[in-house]
Amino acid sequence: MKTLNRLLIANRGEIAVRIARTARRLGLTTIGVYSDADRGSAHAAACDTQVAIGGLTAADSYLRIDKIISAAKSSRAHAVHPGYGFLSENSKFAEAVLAEGMIFVGPPPSAIYAMGDKARAKRLVASAGIAAIPGYDGDQQDESHLLAEAERIGMPLMVKAAAGGGGRGMRLVTTFAELPDALRSAVSEATKAFGDGRVILERAVSAPRHIEIQVLADAQGHVIHLGERDCSIQRRHQKIVEESPSPALDPLLRERMGAAAIAVARTIGYVGAGTVEFLLDGAGDFFFMEMNARLQVEHPVTELVTGVDLVELQLRVARGESLMLAQHDVRLQGHAIEVRLCAEEPADDFLPRTGTVVDFSVVDTVRCDHAVYAGMAVTPYYDSMLAKVISHGATREEALDRLTHALDRASVLGVATNRAFLARILRHPVFAEGGAVSTGFIDHHFGSAATRVHIPDKTIWALAAWLSVAGSAEILCTPPSWRHWSNSAPWPTPWRLRWAAPQSLSHADRDTRAGRIRLGDCEALVTSVEGDALIRGSAVPAGQYCCVEIDGATTEYRYAWEGAELWLHTSAGDYAFTCSRRSASRVRDDIVSSAGEVRATINGRVIEVAVTAGTSVSIGQRIAVIEAMKMEHEVRATQPGLIAAVGVKVGDQVAPGQWLIRLEGNIACQK
Repeated sequence: MKTLNRLLIANRGEIAVRIARTARRLGLTTIGVYSDADRGSAHAAACDTQVAIGGLTAADSYLRIDKIISAAKSSRAHAVHPGYGFLSENSKFAEAVLAEGMIFVGPPPSAIYAMGDKARAKRLVASAGIAAIPGYDGDQQDESHLLAEAERIGMPLMVKAAAGGGGRGMRLVTTFAELPDALRSAVSEATKAFGDGRVILERAVSAPRHIEIQVLADAQGHVIHLGERDCSIQRRHQKIVEESPSPALDPLLRERMGAAAIAVARTIGYVGAGTVEFLLDGAGDFFFMEMNARLQVEHPVTELVTGVDLVELQLRVARGESLMLAQHDVRLQGHAIEVRLCAEEPADDFLPRTGTVVDFSVVDTVRCDHAVYAGMAVTPYYDSMLAKVISHGATREEALDRLTHALDRASVLGVATNRAFLARILRHPVFAEGGAVSTGFIDHHFGSAATRVHIPDKTIWALAAWLSVAGSAEILCTPPSWRHWSNSAPWPTPWRLRWAAPQSLSHADRDTRAGRIRLGDCEALVTSVEGDALIRGSAVPAGQYCCVEIDGATTEYRYAWEGAELWLHTSAGDYAFTCSRRSASRVRDDIVSSAGEVRATINGRVIEVAVTAGTSVSIGQRIAVIEAMKMEHEVRATQPGLIAAVGVKVGDQVAPGQWLIRLEGNIACQK
């Protein structure tokens, strides 16, 4: 048995916290690493010892093999757990760990190498008799050859990075006219994310389900599977909802797919926890996609339905132990569903968002894996996922109800998230029924921006207006008995709010409201152009759940302040309002000054400027590309116009609100 008492966790965020939790339970000393951007982070604090590795970006910190090895050696680590992402599927990193006499908590470097390249992996599984999606996975990568291969394969087509995953370097192409741009964009993104710009082409399977099988193997040759996870709900080719078991599998199909996954693992001499991913079509045929030689983001749903701690088994197998269970010991109990809570704006094509978390709370009826805390900065340097919320129930319906309720009550304020959108997905009748779900679910059912967000209505505006006055510091610091005292009718207080609307839905007439509010004891009358609203209730301090009655209907809310910005949580959505007492003319001036400007909505680096001053743009034309959170985001024109000025150049760092392009006339943009 190998000595494994000191474990370095070569990762960050929620997965580092999750690994540390199991390691502590097993009596191991944990060592965390952190970049300059993660100084003071929750994941570092979750470990017994912390080592600074410097750098802001992933390329300067968590992707630096030399820095991680140095940290492991200086902290006298016996083993290194890579988590997922970053270096977890880098065979050279595994070799470097082993070369220093330490344990790599993962598969052998040879297995990582075999599955680390999609083209090579497809050829390997074909030798084991497992069907793969038809396409091209050859070494000739010049554009003319790829275009010719695309002609042979036909449309629709998937372009995929050969050396990576996680949706990076992946593009769906439906016409040959789109292909050249898609190839160049995929190659660029793959090169930045994985250091390898090679791509493969695959025929796009019509309305497939994304099914993956969790496998476990030890060094003694035992290989089992722990059932499947259905990961079909995706945006930008990245999973956001996962569940186990899949509503689409019966026991026979589960057995067939499990046997195929085990065969893949045996073919490459796999050891540890891994996932074999398949596409399942409507006829019940499945095709190999790839194998992830690591722990998956969505592993908690498997843990909840099997009662197995996958990190514990990883550590035990790495230490040389045999698997503690055989295939006949595996039983799926109940149903589990996971959602990925991300800092992003669904209405703006799921663009990542940055900011400072000012309030965070999740109910204890569900499992929540996270490393979030009030005051935490959400930076542009890493993935946008903040937390995973996972429910378990005796039935799918019970798990679904439990998770939906938890999302309604989850509060993440200070940065835009997909919380309310995730609840919309879970409530959609097609998802609730479960049978007709595919990887195209979001595009089909939530294709437009307006379907992904709840625009503030009269109730939301009234609640925000009331809180902007009744929940202000000057009111709440006054003793309750004096707050609304008056020897006559209460004086009306003016209010003015501007909603920080998603860019795709921003409209001057809709984003700003003003009026007056008469505060009384336990009630208020809010006036605006939309009419009066009567509110009954008392404002509580920020960071607490409370109910208030608005025009006879009860609304639950929670709020927080960030300077002059009011963040409001309701089950319908989360909203940011800027409170202002400015005159109406000043507001109009602000609106006019921004007309005709395309502004950045994310922190990031400009990697392409596709227009110049004096040229015209048409609808859909690419204006610029911004790189943020390991993804490339295109800025495209939604209206025609003439470029008056270009405010950025390639290499510039931009912040939200910074103007990129100024046009003569009005133009909007999408990313």
